[in-house]
Amino acid sequence: MTRHDRALASLQGLALGDALGMPTQSLSAETIRRDYGVVDRLLPAGPHQQIAAGMPAGRITDDTEQAILLAELLLEHRGDIPARSLAERLLAWEQHMAATGSLDLLGPSTKAALERLQAGESPEETGRFGTTNGAAMRIAPVGIAFPADPAEAFLDAVRSASSITHNTSIGLAAAAAVGAAVSTGIDGANPEEALRRAIDAAALAEATTPWAAGGKISERTRWAAEELRRRPEPEDRAAFVIGVIGTSVAAQESVVAALAMAATSTDPWRTLCEAASYGGDTDTVAAIAGAVLGAVHGLGAWPADAVARVTELNELSLPGIAASLLELRTARGS
Repeated sequence: MTRHDRALASLQGLALGDALGMPTQSLSAETIRRDYGVVDRLLPAGPHQQIAAGMPAGRITDDTEQAILLAELLLEHRGDIPARSLAERLLAWEQHMAATGSLDLLGPSTKAALERLQAGESPEETGRFGTTNGAAMRIAPVGIAFPADPAEAFLDAVRSASSITHNTSIGLAAAAAVGAAVSTGIDGANPEEALRRAIDAAALAEATTPWAAGGKISERTRWAAEELRRRPEPEDRAAFVIGVIGTSVAAQESVVAALAMAATSTDPWRTLCEAASYGGDTDTVAAIAGAVLGAVHGLGAWPADAVARVTELNELSLPGIAASLLELRTARGS
């Protein structure tokens, strides 16, 4: 399996998870069961879906769109991510979405940080309250473009893509964990190795980033994966993720859930379907899990018909993006 296969599968997994979670996002698990039954395929938005009202089966949301936005910025600047350029792109994206009548807009940490930037705060200060999952959901392109070693250099790349909105020990650690899992997967790591690197990257970020109150991403991810390994039955896994780990926009819930589910998955596609059925921030949990699982398992992880539906409906050019991001990685000697 080539690096390009893994990089492409990571982007495909991100988009597939996002699209699977699109119709179920913000709903409870009970409402999802009532409206959709078993989530085992791409579905259109149902009667209680307000954020993505009327969207057809396979439509992506902000998770994939912001990841592609970040990838484009990386490629334009040959691996650099100017903070103000990222802010301008995110604001322009939201303005476009609002103009179309969409309610799928910037998340709470990102929105607040960009408003502070517009009010005159420096980019070094705007992300000081960002503890949600917005940086983690868009970080996969950094994991493709940058090797996870040396760890400090990799964290610098994650920081440049995240700190303007999520410059806290929680928000940045979440992004570092996801990025490291993807990056390690690109190099051929198995799920256990990818999890270990995710935990190590999170711990480094926690030790070098302004503190925020909340459980550590590193320790919660380790704990969550251990607990899910003890729960092989789908009903037990669902109850634990929904009721104990949590699936809200808080990074220490949704990002931890995604990483633990990916690390303990025996069937990548089924794992994304489960993530889409658990309620809460389903599109982000499934998108993050998909990015990691794609990097680790490669193109064989995803059903060809689902990939075709999502890429064609959303006019995604993922093979070219994957190849270009890998060129940046190669230029760094990895």
